[in-house]
Amino acid sequence: MDQDFYQTLGVEKTASAAEIKKAYRKRAMKFHPDRNPGDTEAEENFKKAAEAYEVLCNEEKRQIYDQYGAEGLKNSGFRGGSGNFEDIFSNFGDIFGDMFGFGGSRRDHNGPMQGADLRYDLTISFMDAVHGTEQEIDITKRETCWTCEGTGVRPGHKPQTCATCRGTGQVSRSQGFFRVATPCPDCQGQGQVITAPCADCHGGGLIRKTKKVSLKIPAGVDTGARMRLRGEGEGGRRGGPSGDLYVVIHVDQHEYFQREGDIIYLLFPLSMSQATLGCTIDIPTIHGETSFTFPAGTQPGQSFTIKGEGAPSLRTKGNGNMIIESKVLIPEKLTKKQVELLNEFAKIEEAKNSDEGFFSRLFKKVTHE
Repeated sequence: MDQDFYQTLGVEKTASAAEIKKAYRKRAMKFHPDRNPGDTEAEENFKKAAEAYEVLCNEEKRQIYDQYGAEGLKNSGFRGGSGNFEDIFSNFGDIFGDMFGFGGSRRDHNGPMQGADLRYDLTISFMDAVHGTEQEIDITKRETCWTCEGTGVRPGHKPQTCATCRGTGQVSRSQGFFRVATPCPDCQGQGQVITAPCADCHGGGLIRKTKKVSLKIPAGVDTGARMRLRGEGEGGRRGGPSGDLYVVIHVDQHEYFQREGDIIYLLFPLSMSQATLGCTIDIPTIHGETSFTFPAGTQPGQSFTIKGEGAPSLRTKGNGNMIIESKVLIPEKLTKKQVELLNEFAKIEEAKNSDEGFFSRLFKKVTHE
């Protein structure tokens, strides 16, 4: 027994109990016999990790080991190096039970079982998301059978002890140095078999039903938001509580508005004359119409912010802002009068900029270089 237990688990001597347990779980997962069938080296590494953990997870044994080394453990009841590891899985059942689904002499196979959680994906409109809404949905799920109260046994009868596992819920098999416990195939790890099943649920303890569930969706939700309804999941068995229902929200896109968090975006069209001269116009918001003044000389793509006209925030009180981006529309067809006026406007602009206009300055720059 010359191995360094800390080195075996890959931890420092100052490691906490949680760090030691985490390191052991990692090595046990890596070298577990079920994951390395026929690999004697993996079995040996698994065995060494179990030896190290048996010492370091015990405060008293760890103190002896730290002070006196491996020799000091001979009289402490430690059996490392003996090759007798048939009870590794029972000693560390909480660890192996979590990793591999067994270890279960500590589990109460016949105790109450909580029902499974359920998920429901709900699509709502853009406006319902920003303003909130109430909806009623139909959920098909398995509820606790009221005839047998979730036991699966016909009233007046009792389940029988499983003859295969003798009520333990597990069967064992040899795996190299170890005896590995797995759930009993005849009773599915329950330790009992139902010989007189309930006539309503046929021994399952649950009955499939469709139920209406009311939802109050708060204002400001967005795609990916999740609502938890306690006790609206699958029914429990043998007196266990029901699971929960998780409703995942999906929001439809809007024809005009776009949203990022609590900010609302709107691309608003302006005529060439409106953008040039400026205008006051009613624009739509998610809260209704509001009057807004575009200044003279508004450029295509220019943005303006209206405070408080965005979506409600779920984290803070109040609404976000609304951002308007101008889209200047260039007419494709003009009347004769419009053409005349634009030509006149163009002549005025040409005369105005002829002396020191952009093109004039550019021409001078090019000709003098």
